[in-house]
Amino acid sequence: MAQDWKPDIFEFLDYREYLRAYYAAAKSSVPAFSYRYFSRRAGFSSPNYLKLVTDGQRSLTPGSTRKMLKGLGLEGEEARFFADLVDFAQASDAEKKNEAYERVAASQQFRRARKIDHSMFEYLSRWYLPAIREMAGRSDFRDDPTWIAGQVFPPITPIQARDALQLLFEMGLLIRGDDGVVHRGEPTWTTGHEVRSLAIGNYHRQMLQRAADSIEAVPREMRDVSALTVVVEEDTVGELKERIHAFRESLIERCERDERRKHVYQIGIQLFPLSKWSDS
Repeated sequence: MAQDWKPDIFEFLDYREYLRAYYAAAKSSVPAFSYRYFSRRAGFSSPNYLKLVTDGQRSLTPGSTRKMLKGLGLEGEEARFFADLVDFAQASDAEKKNEAYERVAASQQFRRARKIDHSMFEYLSRWYLPAIREMAGRSDFRDDPTWIAGQVFPPITPIQARDALQLLFEMGLLIRGDDGVVHRGEPTWTTGHEVRSLAIGNYHRQMLQRAADSIEAVPREMRDVSALTVVVEEDTVGELKERIHAFRESLIERCERDERRKHVYQIGIQLFPLSKWSDS
């Protein structure tokens, strides 16, 4: 059957979301379409296999992915993109998920369709991008890649600084006023959960590595790396998280009062279990 009505695969990052959109479009466009019809077309023995996958009750294997592609009528670049979406969704760890996302993002069609998602991923997955945005709060800030590259610690290349500036301006995280002065901007966009959760994980892992490196690279009087190990009741964890949030807000308010800002710092606060979590 002709499938001119099928959704554009490059607008999706969740392959199950695409399957739901495909089913809805097929149901309204093809009178004979059903889960059973799709299974026969794809070669699945289960008449409701598409529904099981869509509902998250089944995951796709390489073999079932090939059958799914046949049923969906996806070939060439579309087929490769769908397979990459499957790998992204079913990756077993952050490294594999990042590798799968890089393959997804290599598609120009995806980057055009999901520009905000990809920009957010780039912003949070490169530790120096948030640092450069905050650096724009300095009174002596210069949007010159060579100057920025020499100010960031540890140093980056002028090419990295140039690309960072371009992305920050495109995202509205840096803006140029009528007077020509660059200021920090406040974004008004949101992004999908899949990219946001992966990118935030990348951000925290990179910043934790920067914190570890600072133990050797930064004089003690210029840093504070400390930790507590405590035993608490279950209900106390929620209270601790609330106090940490309030503390973060108070630090932001204090930093915003400075008029002669010069140094960009990263403040990290972690709370995580060191013993197995039990419901009992």
